[in-house]
Amino acid sequence: MTTTPLTRPTAPATPGHPRRWAGLAVLAASLLVVVMDMTVLNVALPALAAETGASALQQLWIVDAYPLVLAGLLVPVTALADRVGRKRMLLTGFAIFAVASTVVLWVDTAGTVIALRVALGLGGAMIMPSTLSLIRTLFPDPQERAYALGLWAAMASLGAAVGPVVGGALLEVWSWHAAFLVNVPLMLVAIAAGLWLLPESRSERPGRIDLPGVVLTVGGMVALVYGVKELGKVGLGPVPVGGVLLGALLLTVFVRRSLGQTDPMLAVSLFRLPLFRAGVVAALASSITMMALLFVGSQWLQLVQGWGPLLAGVALLPLAVSGLVASPLAPAIASRFGARRAVVLGLLLLAAGPLVLFLTPRPMPYLWVAVALTLVGLGTGALALASALIVGSAPQHQVGSAAAVEEICYELGAVLSISVLGGLTAALYRGGLPGSASADARESLALALDTPVAAAAQAAYTDAFAWVGLAGALLMLVAAWLVHRLLPADLDLAELEH
Repeated sequence: MTTTPLTRPTAPATPGHPRRWAGLAVLAASLLVVVMDMTVLNVALPALAAETGASALQQLWIVDAYPLVLAGLLVPVTALADRVGRKRMLLTGFAIFAVASTVVLWVDTAGTVIALRVALGLGGAMIMPSTLSLIRTLFPDPQERAYALGLWAAMASLGAAVGPVVGGALLEVWSWHAAFLVNVPLMLVAIAAGLWLLPESRSERPGRIDLPGVVLTVGGMVALVYGVKELGKVGLGPVPVGGVLLGALLLTVFVRRSLGQTDPMLAVSLFRLPLFRAGVVAALASSITMMALLFVGSQWLQLVQGWGPLLAGVALLPLAVSGLVASPLAPAIASRFGARRAVVLGLLLLAAGPLVLFLTPRPMPYLWVAVALTLVGLGTGALALASALIVGSAPQHQVGSAAAVEEICYELGAVLSISVLGGLTAALYRGGLPGSASADARESLALALDTPVAAAAQAAYTDAFAWVGLAGALLMLVAAWLVHRLLPADLDLAELEH
């Protein structure tokens, strides 16, 4: 085991691209924009709905269209990028993001907003896995690549946390259109910088573009994500359960089909590698806990503490700040103390944060919430190491598949956190209300604030927030145990190469 200091690696064993650090800045900044786009709309939605007259169902589709399209297209778009070029696919995604965000100036109905979100989902599916694949190309040295992935993971955490801040700030000075238009100058700069700084990258053995496989993976991912979302919103029922079962069936058929192909569209055989499985477990569990804390915490800050969207967004920044510190340092910590210890430590910190919420006395003061957010941010260093495990354990010609799997982990993590843990929050909240609470008060805390049971409803939501923290902590402890079993004790990220 090496004992390099906790600093940026300076002497790679394998020389990388001469402009690799500038190229990484382009990739990280583009990821920041895409992740922000997942959260910034939540702040702008009330104003958007009021101006466009969007119904409750249309509002759901405005929010859900983006992640559904993004998750559904990750696999086929990544396979196509392996064939036609990842840089080309990335820049095309930038262009789609810029054009779709500009079109918002002419949008005035809920239907056109949904169509716009579909286009942004397509752009996001082109951008996100391409950034990971290109990092593997820019940084052939495993140690440098681990550091680069740490910076990349920090941008993901930052984007999730600052999205509400940016959205709230823009709404203070302009209309909901700004939530889209903010993408335009950033994407134009990214296109210009990407053309100059990024190398083209293709797979030497690209997977086949399998049309039945495309139907299976798109249909399966969309049905699964939609079903899980509906489970969180309406509970058990024929539509959500049917969506989950249909999605699972289609994806199972896709996996069996892929295993029987020489060059499948998605290299599902990667799951046979223990290092790859450990990275997937760490990425999925980390994403679930982080997004749940951001989602439920944002509601608690606004509806219990009574803070506005902008102040609530600022209050969530301890997670982003500590994540910015921990993620770039995680690979060096792994080099000093061992990769398995570093990943498990990150997962334990991700468990400690939600556990603080559960143990905090009521009424819950913000100070302890800030401590929990800080611990979770420090734990997101595990995400950086999970990326190194996922991308580094895959053969070079299958790095696109590895990148697609990692992005699917993040998408499913976000969906599961909001749907399952968000649904658990709602159920615990309803269970904590007094018998005199009206039907509207039981439906949501926002509707309960103007009723006689407002104080009891706020207390019930705080308790629900705490119990969800316990659920998140238990999830992370299980993930830490699994990762500890899957990773060898002497694993060195500097030597990680398939």
